[in-house]
Amino acid sequence: MCELKEKKRMRLNDFAEDVHQIAVEHGWWIKPPSFPEVIALCHSELSEALEEYRKGKGANETYVINGAPQGIPFELADVILRILDYCGHEGIDIERCLEEKNNFNRNRTFMHGGKVI
Repeated sequence: MCELKEKKRMRLNDFAEDVHQIAVEHGWWIKPPSFPEVIALCHSELSEALEEYRKGKGANETYVINGAPQGIPFELADVILRILDYCGHEGIDIERCLEEKNNFNRNRTFMHGGKVI
């Protein structure tokens, strides 16, 4: 269900702006959520992914209920969409941040110096 399509893909920052515009058009920013509310909403999507796992659903298992895509992959997508919505609202250059953080992680010590999880 999450197949790759042959088309020119948007840059992540442009996609964040699009995600945010859709959220605005659907009324989610009439009363802008506080930052703690945004974080709580991200947590709720992660919890939904965990519930799918607890139901025995596989990491790549997807299905549809009443036209709505379901499963771990879509709950993870919801987390990313929530984050991108906030980035679009705040004008965060998430592409730059991801690249910078990944480059930093590339040079970190093994398991960050002995962390166990």
